[in-house]
This record gives sequence, C-alpha cells and structure tokens, in this order.
Amino acid sequence: MSLRVGIVGLPNVGKSTLFNALLKKRVALSANYPFATVEPNVGVVAVPDERLTKLAELVALEETGEKVDPSTGSTTLTTNTLRTSRPPVVPAVVQFVDIAGLVKGASVGEGLGNQFLSHIREVDALIHVLRDFTDENIVRAGSENPESDKATIETELILADLQTLDKLIVAQEKEAKVSKDSLETQKLQILKQIADDLNAGKSIARFTIDDEQLTNWFKTLPLLSIKPVLYVYNVDEEEYGQTYHGRVINVQENSLFICAKLEEELADLSEQERKDYLKELGIEETGLERLIKKAYALLDLISFLTAGKKEVRAWTIKEGTKAAQAAGVIHSDFEKNFIRAEVVEYEKLIEAGSHVAAKQKGWMKIEGKDYIMRDGDVVEFLVGS
Repeated sequence: MSLRVGIVGLPNVGKSTLFNALLKKRVALSANYPFATVEPNVGVVAVPDERLTKLAELVALEETGEKVDPSTGSTTLTTNTLRTSRPPVVPAVVQFVDIAGLVKGASVGEGLGNQFLSHIREVDALIHVLRDFTDENIVRAGSENPESDKATIETELILADLQTLDKLIVAQEKEAKVSKDSLETQKLQILKQIADDLNAGKSIARFTIDDEQLTNWFKTLPLLSIKPVLYVYNVDEEEYGQTYHGRVINVQENSLFICAKLEEELADLSEQERKDYLKELGIEETGLERLIKKAYALLDLISFLTAGKKEVRAWTIKEGTKAAQAAGVIHSDFEKNFIRAEVVEYEKLIEAGSHVAAKQKGWMKIEGKDYIMRDGDVVEFLVGS
C-alpha cells in the first residue's frame, strides 16, 4: 500500500531540513532563500516498530528449540547469537514528499503556486511545518506568529478548492440534468454544501456523508482541504521535547513540536549515541519517531505482522480491513484463495514465548474472511491453490 504524506509550509520554515532528517541523508537542498525546492523530493521512510525485533528473536528461539523463562523473559542464548540467528525484519513504510514553500496568493499563481498546489493534490495527507524558532540569519517569509502562518496556508488551500468546486459544480449540474439520476442530484447538493461551508470559514476535514457510495465518491474529489493534517511546530533547540509552547494558542491533538535542525543532527549519530543523548534529556524517542508514527495514524493505518524464518514483516492496511483483504496485501491470489487465518495478539504471543505455547493457552484464534484485522495481529494465512 503506497501512501504519500506531503510536507508543506511557507518558505524557510524548515521543511527540507525535516525531510533530510527523515531520510537520514541530505537529499534535499536546504537553502536560505524561497523556492530552494522546486521539484518535490520523495523518500520512503520506515515506521518505527519495536515489536518486529522482539518477534524476530522469538522466531529465532523457536528455530533453535530454546525456551524463554516466563518469569524473567531470559534464555540461555547470548544476545549475539540471537542477533545473528534471527530472521531479517521488514518494517512498514510511509512515503514523504518535500513540497516547495507556498506563499500568500499561491491559489492565483503567486510564487510557483499552481505547480505546488498540484503536488499537494497528489498526496494522501499533509504535514504542515510552522516556523516557531528564532534565527536572524534565516529570512522569514511569514509573520512571527505561527498561528498566522498556519492561517495563510489554510486560506490558500481553501481558495484553491473554491476554484475547483466552481468547475465541479458546473460539470455536475450538467450531469444531474442529463441523467436525471437522484444520486447525481445528491452529488450536486454535496458539492454546493462543501462550497458554502468553505465560504463560511468552516472546516471540511471531517465532512461526513451517511451513504457509503457517496462517501467513496467524496473521497475521490480533488480537494486540498479534506486531506488530514499534522501540524509540526519547528522550535528552537532549547525547547526540544516540549509538548506545549507559550506562543501557540490552540494546541491541537494533531500537533507536534520538533526542532528540525537538531533532528537532522541526531539522524547523523549512531543508534547508541542517539539513545545516550535522549536519555540525558529524559526522552524515550526522537521527535522524528513520534512524527512518523503520528503520520501513520493520521492516514488511519495499522500494521499486521507475519513471522516466519525467512522474514518478520509489518504489513500496512487501513483500519477496518477484513482478513481476506489483508491477505491480498501480501499477494492478490491470497485474497481470492483465502481459506482462514490463524491470529494471535502480539502481546499474547510474546507472553507465551512461542506459537505452540500460544496455541496451548488458547490464544491462537482461527478467523474467517470477514474478521476485522487489528493493529499488532500476528497472522498466518491458509490459502488454497
């Protein structure tokens, strides 16, 4: 499942620096002038998931016939033996796109507005980077208030959507008149309602429709304002790890505070050096790790896990996906020839110490094609030929 998250914001807010940190290499041009990025940079980033390593170690123990002491979680195998004998892990991934800076007037072509807006249309969700750091050496494209900068970008997206809606409404009026189908008339009414809401300053991010067919149609509309958004406040280094900032008035659940410059420096450290630094600060994970996980959740994604001697892997699916559909993510034939799934919760499997023990405890369940998958399900699919 290839899903894309676009990184947007005004020029010089730290988008490319954040993107560089995400990819752990400087592929984007960080420059102290607007439009340093013209063509969007694209990179695939692994979703941090500590479950994979533990699951791989469990598989290694099963292959060697070793037992885990349930009271201590220990084994007679050395850490080095476990590391070398465990199967490779394949994490879930999210595709990030570094989109050039938008400016006021982008909806009517200011800056490189039309080109950038087209890039935004191609992504599934947005990370909106807001400048909340002080650096006199970096030109400030917006105000000193991140909330004002947020409104600037949101306004441009709304104005672009209103232009799109004007065209969609004209086309839909013709379609409804010609077909005389009640469904086409309902589509026209929905388009007009969306336009009214945007003109009234209302958000359409949570616009809901009761009818499933119309909901699926709504999701295909080329609108920017319906995309889920994660707001990332790019703060000064001394504020690293804080969850609240005094200058930010409306701190929302879909907000995160990150020092992009520091995250880029941390990305260059070894894993142990990074852990030591975070330990000194009393922080368990980097801002980037939190960002990637939030981006994954933003798209309503979950992971189911497969654990075999060849690999331990996280597979990406949407919340609400049924077992047969999940099998199809591995291979299309698996969905067509689905018979059943053996499912155990990750936590239960780790507690049991092996698949055999999980079965003996009654924690391994046999599920049919309509079973709704849950995050962390460890699954083995049985399929026909």
